[in-house]
Amino acid sequence: MLDFDELRELAADVRVFVDLAEDKAEALRTIIAAYDVVLAIFPSHEGMGLHVVKGGEILHRIAKSQTNAIYSHTAIAVPDLEHAEVLKYLTAPVEQRIAA
Repeated sequence: MLDFDELRELAADVRVFVDLAEDKAEALRTIIAAYDVVLAIFPSHEGMGLHVVKGGEILHRIAKSQTNAIYSHTAIAVPDLEHAEVLKYLTAPVEQRIAA
């Protein structure tokens, strides 16, 4: 089960890390590479929208097995779903971007 308050706190920590970095793009790439699962969070009509930037396969495995697997995760705040999708595309391995 997702804890939206935890996701907001994680996104705030990521924002601070990126804001302090000299190279913002490299800071985002570092964050995404460091975690098993990365969720983009954004405002939506329902309150908070979620988009999986990295780790979708892990989440599917957990959902199918209904176990409490341990994985590292974080969240990145973005303004909307479109930005979340672009972030996922731009941070995907080169092979996946070429195939898309």
